Amino acid sequence: MALATLAQTPAVPLDEAGQYVAGAYIVFVVLLVVYVGLMAAKLGRISRDLEELAVIAESKEHDSRQQTADSGTGREAAREPVA
Repeated sequence: MALATLAQTPAVPLDEAGQYVAGAYIVFVVLLVVYVGLMAAKLGRISRDLEELAVIAESKEHDSRQQTADSGTGREAAREPVA
């Protein structure tokens, strides 16, 4: 009998429950905004790092092509027979 009465009564009176629900939504929205801000900052940092790595890779590729071209002309000159 006591369980039936306890099950029918709300845990918080309805006039006070609205404040708690509104507070919970506010906390949720604030946490969501903070999370999205952190993810945006992380994405920006990763994007900058990728751009920097792309520049480094392109410069190394350019340097290796230049060294290959320089060493290729040097070999040809050394292999030419002297007349």
